[in-house]
Amino acid sequence: MDALRADVAVVGAGAAGLYAALTAADEGAGVVLVSRSPLAQTASYWAQGGIAAALAKDDSPERHGADTLAAGRGAARASAVRVLCAESPDRVRDLERLGVTFDADRHGNLALGLEGGHSRRRIVHAGGAATGRRITRELSAAAALHERIEVLEPRAATALTTVEGRCVGLLARSRSGAARPVLARATIVATGGMAALWRRTTNPIGAVGAGLSLANAAGAELADLEFMQFHPTALRVDGPRDGFLITEAVRGEGATLLDASGERFVDELAPRDEVALAIEARTDPRAGAAVSLDMRKVDIGRFPNIAAALEEVGLDPRRDLLPVAPAAHYTMGGVACGLDGRSSLSGLYAVGEAACTGLHGANRLASNSLAECFVFGHRAALAACEEPEPPATAEPDDAVHTQPPSDATRDALWRHAGLQREAAGLSELLTDPFPLARLIGASCLAREESRGAHQRSDHPASDPVLDGMHAVVDGGGPASFERWT
Repeated sequence: MDALRADVAVVGAGAAGLYAALTAADEGAGVVLVSRSPLAQTASYWAQGGIAAALAKDDSPERHGADTLAAGRGAARASAVRVLCAESPDRVRDLERLGVTFDADRHGNLALGLEGGHSRRRIVHAGGAATGRRITRELSAAAALHERIEVLEPRAATALTTVEGRCVGLLARSRSGAARPVLARATIVATGGMAALWRRTTNPIGAVGAGLSLANAAGAELADLEFMQFHPTALRVDGPRDGFLITEAVRGEGATLLDASGERFVDELAPRDEVALAIEARTDPRAGAAVSLDMRKVDIGRFPNIAAALEEVGLDPRRDLLPVAPAAHYTMGGVACGLDGRSSLSGLYAVGEAACTGLHGANRLASNSLAECFVFGHRAALAACEEPEPPATAEPDDAVHTQPPSDATRDALWRHAGLQREAAGLSELLTDPFPLARLIGASCLAREESRGAHQRSDHPASDPVLDGMHAVVDGGGPASFERWT
């Protein structure tokens, strides 16, 4: 079959991919958008958090930046932080132009929420905890109707196409296995993270780092894979709702965390790594020790999707204490890239959770992730449009580089690369059959310290030598450390 030609190919139709596709199309580029699931059914659809942006009169990009750097535990890339905090307000305004209606107070002003690690109210929501749903719905509609965007759904990119060290497109397969090559000036990977590689997760089961696997197989570098953020308050119940995320926005509205004695034990609005470790230390199901989230003083009407999920398992947040425990939630590492999303492989870009610009450091500040999708999705789309024409023909890679992990791999990552780690367990990951698990193990072993989301029981202190350093892997051998400006 002849290759489908485009200026920009985007893999993934979550918030980052949709926004990058729309930005490139608005610049006059022809875009092919490859989505494994129908539009508006991606992981971004379930995002409960909002968009962090310094929009209040008592706030500023500098203050937002200071909070982001503090949360990053000395590992955040300062230049990426400055970009995000300076440009996020404009991206919120652009989303409004695209039809997204954000929550407002009775005077018509944006209703700004407070979340952990933020010193000011700066979280913009749409429909309370339904922000992801509202945004992806509007962006999906805009992409489906845009004359310069061709959507391939449901299709999965199974390999990237390279010619002489440059990415020139991809191979997309339907569910029946039929292949469709795509040639493009630039390819933007926006496939989300890999939190579902861990047994207990808040993510959809398909969030297994497909874009990272594609990029790595094609020769691109990955970075910071040791930094997996564990969300503190994932529902702890039997059945399919186990791991359901209860957004920390409810803690910003007064919900508290209680230990088995009914006592508060942590600042509920501390950064996520701190809260998750505090909960983990007080959770031992075998001894009957557990942690509960008390939402009885919160207006549950502001969080209808949470109320609906809790009703499914027979819990009423107006009356019941909610059993919670940490779960793998957000990938702070990803495809190593610059401030325009450009990876180490020419022609390949990455945005959103699939990317690692160094923005989050060792611990992501709440609601910076959606802001990242739009700020860096915009930048990557503009840069991608400037890439040279692809060759007239190119032989696609016919291999499938996106196989799912086994249950044994997911168990191993939860056991050896969970909230607490040590060398012996991490070394076992180096022989795991799943390639990404091996790279995660190598990255965790290389960082011989405890910092943010990476806690080593055999190296319990942080190492000042590793301040601002990023662990980079390229597919084989140990990780090496680099300092990014």
